[in-house]
Amino acid sequence: MSNLVPLFVTLPLLGAGFALLVGRRARLQAAVSVVTLSAVFVLAIVMLVAVDRGEPLAVSVAGWPVPLGIVLYVDRFAALLIAVSSIVLLAVLLFAIGQGATDRDDDAPVSIFHPTYLILGAGIFNAFIAGDLFNLYVGFEILLVASYVLITLGSTESRIRTGTVYIVVSLVSSIVFLSAIALIYASLGTVNMAQIAERMVELPDHVQMVLHIMLILGFAIKAAVFPLSFWLPDSYPTAPASVTAVFAGLLTKVGVYAMIRTETQMFHDSSINGVLVVVAIATMVVGILGAVAHAELKRILSFTLVSHVGYMVFGLAMATEAAIGATVFYMVHHIVVQTTLFLAVGLIERHAGSTSILKVKGLVAAAPLIAALYFIPALNLGGLPPFSGFIGKVALFDAAAEIGTPLMWTAIGAGVITSLLTLYALMRAWNLAFWREKEDSALTEERVQYLTRAPAADVQTKKLETPKIMTGTTIGMVVVTVALTVFAGPIYDVCERVGQSLLEPISLVQLEGVEQGS
Repeated sequence: MSNLVPLFVTLPLLGAGFALLVGRRARLQAAVSVVTLSAVFVLAIVMLVAVDRGEPLAVSVAGWPVPLGIVLYVDRFAALLIAVSSIVLLAVLLFAIGQGATDRDDDAPVSIFHPTYLILGAGIFNAFIAGDLFNLYVGFEILLVASYVLITLGSTESRIRTGTVYIVVSLVSSIVFLSAIALIYASLGTVNMAQIAERMVELPDHVQMVLHIMLILGFAIKAAVFPLSFWLPDSYPTAPASVTAVFAGLLTKVGVYAMIRTETQMFHDSSINGVLVVVAIATMVVGILGAVAHAELKRILSFTLVSHVGYMVFGLAMATEAAIGATVFYMVHHIVVQTTLFLAVGLIERHAGSTSILKVKGLVAAAPLIAALYFIPALNLGGLPPFSGFIGKVALFDAAAEIGTPLMWTAIGAGVITSLLTLYALMRAWNLAFWREKEDSALTEERVQYLTRAPAADVQTKKLETPKIMTGTTIGMVVVTVALTVFAGPIYDVCERVGQSLLEPISLVQLEGVEQGS
């Protein structure tokens, strides 16, 4: 079974190569991409069942001895996130295929889209199964290259501008991360996470703190943690709908994953947890205030994305089994729900020609299906019971209440306020864009005057035909969001076991038992 672990990376890379070779045959490219991601999903489910019932799987690539070789490692955490990520990647791919088949313009998936998209998937999967810091860095760099191509797809002025900001910020993050890796190797003689965890205690406290802060800073930029989240709300709204959806759902979560992995495995006796709680509170509150202040749906969702990363940082900062389990569940919930909302907004943009809630009116009557596809995940993201968002937040608050310090109660209060404001921002958008009648112009002038001064990220476009595959994909993702609620019990049980295993005082990789792969 361990020999199958490298397939998480090699399958998307091989698929990307083949898709590039058949670049002039769009249907064959699409088929290759769909089959590749479907195979990764099946493999992830098989791996998740195997590691949940037994031990984690590890392999040293090319037969090199540890720590010289690249160690790939799959435990419950990695397998669960790969399974969820592959679902999201596959759904967004189908959405993009429908868009490309209909539009055949600059927003459509051109010949380079499919290879780049699969390379993006390879980077995500590589980051999840990396057993050493340098391979994790390689995963981030694969993501960076692929995401820059995707975010500038179409080469419009706004996309090039925001793509430039995105890549500069990402490069700064990469420099900080790579510098931390160099210092860790100089101090400990290894970049293998298991050996780092064993040797870190040998370093002086001030050296440990420097290494810890550098890693946290590098990952916090990628995860869009306040005050390092300034780049995200301007970068995501300008990209094509399909690209924005996958970025919002997955890319920040790779940064959160890296924070969880290193904090629990390498710095499990962290002395900065109190600071992380304060940062989490600021991320939640500042992010959601940005959402309330904007009138453009993509910007609203981008700011809610920032704010809800705060919940994950909050859970990580508590550093208990219950809190880590709740954080993992919330990550799964947020990946699926946030992606679904961006897909729904993509449908709104095509139907109405805009994503500004001041310009779009009367969609309940004009497009009731799209209204439902927005409404259900919006309630879920807002944390309304009995949805998975409510379950995840209550689990986080319960874990904080068990600690019971004043700072924890403050964070609980900030989390509740953030949840209410999330619901307010999303339902305000519902009232203005969906429920408001077309002839009702006074509503904008009298009750939401401050929104007219908000930055407008969208460009008024013509209304476009919405192909069935795009609508069907969004329906499928809404079904998945509902399934997270229906099957919350068994999913949360797996997440609890993830939390327990991450905080167990054992090495990340059993060095003596690593299988030598080829």
